[in-house]
Amino acid sequence: SYKYSTHPLHFSTTTQQSQKHIYPQRSHLSIEMDHEEIPSMPSTPATTPGTPGAPLFGGFEGKRKEHNGKYTPKSLLKSCKCFSVDNEWALEDGRLPPVSCSLPPPNVSLYRKLGAEFVGTLILIFAGTATAIVNQKTDGAVTLIGCAASAGLAVMIVILSTGHISGAHLNPAVTVGFAALKHFPWKHVPLYIGTQIIASVCAAFALKAVFEPTMSGGVTVPTVGLSQAFALEFIISFNLMFVVTAVATDTRAVGELAGIAVGATVMLNILIAGPATSASMNPVRTLGPAIAANNYRDIWIYLTAPILGALIGAGTYTIVKLPEEDEAPKERRSFRR
Repeated sequence: SYKYSTHPLHFSTTTQQSQKHIYPQRSHLSIEMDHEEIPSMPSTPATTPGTPGAPLFGGFEGKRKEHNGKYTPKSLLKSCKCFSVDNEWALEDGRLPPVSCSLPPPNVSLYRKLGAEFVGTLILIFAGTATAIVNQKTDGAVTLIGCAASAGLAVMIVILSTGHISGAHLNPAVTVGFAALKHFPWKHVPLYIGTQIIASVCAAFALKAVFEPTMSGGVTVPTVGLSQAFALEFIISFNLMFVVTAVATDTRAVGELAGIAVGATVMLNILIAGPATSASMNPVRTLGPAIAANNYRDIWIYLTAPILGALIGAGTYTIVKLPEEDEAPKERRSFRR
């Protein structure tokens, strides 16, 4: 006669002589992770805000060479740079044990970071300022939507192309905001800001050489009262840094969309404040063209409001975000995880 157990992993046969277990009880089930090899499989790129296309398992090649010279399948688990599991391996309630994987950001020299930051800021300032100049030169043919799209697309492509190298700050306000929240080392802040200023000045003088005498179209000057201009720059900088902090520092954010999210925020801010303040959001967006055009009208607004707005925006997201399971502080590098 056959007697079946209701347990999903166990049933037995019963005779007059003996009882034979065909499947072991769950309590006897064990997993030997040190000796069991998991067949190799292609590693799938896993992206984060700072590392588009970065591999999840670094250095995984699929096979390993034995002492006899033959190649055998390499364990996927042992290919991780850092792999930790709980000590309790017994399966309970049909659930797998919790597993975590943590990969450090790739080592990039400071010179490479500054070089990437220079190129990224140069592209951003050149694109945004050139569009404004052409719009003035053609009597508004580009339109406000065109100016917003130009700046937003420039931000997006720079983040996607240099974010994994330098973090793609492109903005002293963003750099200071990250440093204030300990997501960026203070000792690198002067170097980053200096690089951003130099890139802005270079882009502005390149535009001056091309578009003189219509360089004034690229200068950010308010067309409203000073208090209104300051408030608008503060608010749009707050919006920008709130989104940047979310996609660049929160591990639960969708990293592949970081560039799109930040670029869309820049576009929205320009549509909001473009006609009133030119929607700078960035001290070097104002400083470089102001130097090239020798026009410093109300420049203090654009040097102070974005930094204050960025600090408040970064702090606000840090306060309102949902708590993570692991509350231990983790070092971040802007758009580099």
